[in-house]
Amino acid sequence: MQTEANNDVRRKRKMELLTCYKAASVHASPVYLEMDATVEKACALIDEAGRNGAKIIAFPEVYIPGYPYWIWTHTPKNGAPLYFRLHKNAVEIPSAATRKIGRAAKKAGSFVVMGVTERDGGTLYNTLIYFDDSGEIIGKHRKLQPTMTERIIWGRGDGSDLKVFDTPLGKMSGLICWEHTMDLARFALISQGQQVHISVWPGISALKHDPQSGIFDNVADAAIRHHALCAQSFVICAMTPIAQDTLDALGFADKPDMMQTGGAMSGIVGPNGQYIAGPHKGAEEKILYADIDLDERIFIKYACDPIGHYGRPDVLRLMFNDSPQPYVEKLELFGINADCRQENNTKSD
Repeated sequence: MQTEANNDVRRKRKMELLTCYKAASVHASPVYLEMDATVEKACALIDEAGRNGAKIIAFPEVYIPGYPYWIWTHTPKNGAPLYFRLHKNAVEIPSAATRKIGRAAKKAGSFVVMGVTERDGGTLYNTLIYFDDSGEIIGKHRKLQPTMTERIIWGRGDGSDLKVFDTPLGKMSGLICWEHTMDLARFALISQGQQVHISVWPGISALKHDPQSGIFDNVADAAIRHHALCAQSFVICAMTPIAQDTLDALGFADKPDMMQTGGAMSGIVGPNGQYIAGPHKGAEEKILYADIDLDERIFIKYACDPIGHYGRPDVLRLMFNDSPQPYVEKLELFGINADCRQENNTKSD
């Protein structure tokens, strides 16, 4: 995606680690199921956070074009028209939408982590896109395993993008929602020296028809604080509050017993597991800011380092397949490519 000259510049800048800077978590709703309008809103929020000095800006899970809440409230048949809208408004990588976000990141001078529903062929994916401060896409992460009924919406990711990005702001990566319950996925990132973790979630706590949804913010709170301590990393948590246009689209405008506006909890957590910004909850949109000092991690590393003095690889270790899992691979026979064999046979005829 970048020229070799851009790669040379980026390699040089990697050596210039910025240990102290401001981070931002965006607690905001999309323009529901409208990609273009949500991209415009996202760019305005990036501009605001950049003007306030943020060097990294994190957006919620599938911020563009919004989380498919109907999977928890509608039958598959009744949800089909909503899925159609989601599919039509999903983000291709690269595309005009990603280029516009990249330009906003470059103008702000900020790294941006954007949650999107990605469209690749006929399948959708729950994806985080990482933009650097020159506006280039440095990578992405697809949710490894969609949760429960999410599987009728999104395909699965693989280990090839379960990686940490080496940036001037430190070693950065993230997980999506209940991926935080996948301890081996978390450790895969920890083992790569993660220093800044992006944690993204939807506003499930505003769903009122299920009494269990009320614990969602508490689950997220426990997950991000636990990961911060275990990884000795900073955690930027961004959640999406539910707005009125979401209720209107789902047919719940006058059904508060089903869904209400609000929900969600966003914040920034230090490597000791304590909040340094937030938590902020509810319908009010807000950008949360915190100062990050990567050297603060040293005090926690003094007590525990799971990939160093506090690890026991003689007892416990991770098996990690980081290879892409393509649907088509060329068959190799005795070290000879099958396509070449066919071509040679054709020529000999």
